[in-house]
Amino acid sequence: MPGEPPISPDERLQVEFNRWAEQGRGEEMERHHLDITEKTIRLMNLRPGERVLDLGCGAGWATRLLARLVGEGPQGFGQVVGVDVSDEMIRHARQASKDFDNVMFVWGSAQQIPWEENYFDKVLSVESFYYYADQDRALAELFRVMAPRGRLFILINLYQDNPYSLRWVDELAVPVHARSEAEYLQLLKRHAFEHVEARRIPDETPTPEDYSGKWFKNAAELREFKRIGALLLIASKPDLRTPAPGYTIY
Repeated sequence: MPGEPPISPDERLQVEFNRWAEQGRGEEMERHHLDITEKTIRLMNLRPGERVLDLGCGAGWATRLLARLVGEGPQGFGQVVGVDVSDEMIRHARQASKDFDNVMFVWGSAQQIPWEENYFDKVLSVESFYYYADQDRALAELFRVMAPRGRLFILINLYQDNPYSLRWVDELAVPVHARSEAEYLQLLKRHAFEHVEARRIPDETPTPEDYSGKWFKNAAELREFKRIGALLLIASKPDLRTPAPGYTIY
């Protein structure tokens, strides 16, 4: 309507992923991404008592995987916080996680994560980082909320070095970034992260020979997409504490 303010990138994401939530696609992501996510979680070396952020948590399936691994231990009672820009996804996540005492789901943006500084020992983000309009701001926020020497794990299937994934760019209802592995490594280093590295995480789930989906011409293409694998970015925050920002977080 004339005179109405333009919709923000976060509001656009919220509308789209609320639609996904209503269609049950948040829960569907577990089936699509469980193999590569479990491999990533093993690399996180989670310990009881740790505090973990699941950024872009969707319906909370990965949040619950994390929560099972950081429960009560010598260092205290571990906690996992799921953050998502979709309030409908958060509603679904809360509904499905009632049996967990150590999870919390918060509606919020990667551009301004609603949490205090220097808190999370580990951060996981599965298949959401390429949606963030301002990836520089998102990394600055992650740096802020991570504890000194905290570790960051960003897992994405859409990136330049897997050409099959680029078919999604024009089909998605929201804009995405399609950076290369090299570009992502430089981006993390620019934000003062240390021990920056990239790995490929292949998807080893069986591929049916009678594939007839939308994104691949045949089963051979799908197998090649899985073989190339998802891009896993790993980085650490230096051993320093981030001062509180000069604005209200929440």
